[in-house]
Amino acid sequence: MSVQKLPLRALAEAGILIALATVLSFVKVFSLPQGGSVTAASMVPILFLALRWGPGLGLLGGVAYGLLQFAVEPFVYHPAQVLLDYPVAFGLLGLAGFFRGQPTLGVAAGIAGRFASHWLAGVVFFAAFAGTRHPAVHSAIYNGSYLLPELVVSAVVMALLARVVGLGVARTE
Repeated sequence: MSVQKLPLRALAEAGILIALATVLSFVKVFSLPQGGSVTAASMVPILFLALRWGPGLGLLGGVAYGLLQFAVEPFVYHPAQVLLDYPVAFGLLGLAGFFRGQPTLGVAAGIAGRFASHWLAGVVFFAAFAGTRHPAVHSAIYNGSYLLPELVVSAVVMALLARVVGLGVARTE
């Protein structure tokens, strides 16, 4: 189903889930100095959106969430870095939608996409923070230090949600 033909219910759910993700992003377990944090499963609403309605709305919802994250907690080092760290990174959470019916795999795919975008931004724009490490290694360690715990938390929460709501089949109402 194309994004243009989505039912009003899907768009309303997207708005609610983007708002919920934003609220959850303020509940932080820990934050890192150049951005990134472990939160109260703040990616789950976007991953849920993608798994429920597919990759089109998932990617769009992720981009909207990324732009909102930039608006409320910006970390700007370079204009191109903003694109990689906000709309692209969070938009890639929508990759979960390609794994409908497989929530854990969808969570892993979405967060791996987000990791790849942050990793690239780290290599290109934050190499000065790497010290004696190779920038690619530093970026992998830095971004993995918060996205790996987020992956575990998101996978557990999504597995519980999937059992309760029966993820995998989009509503067509």
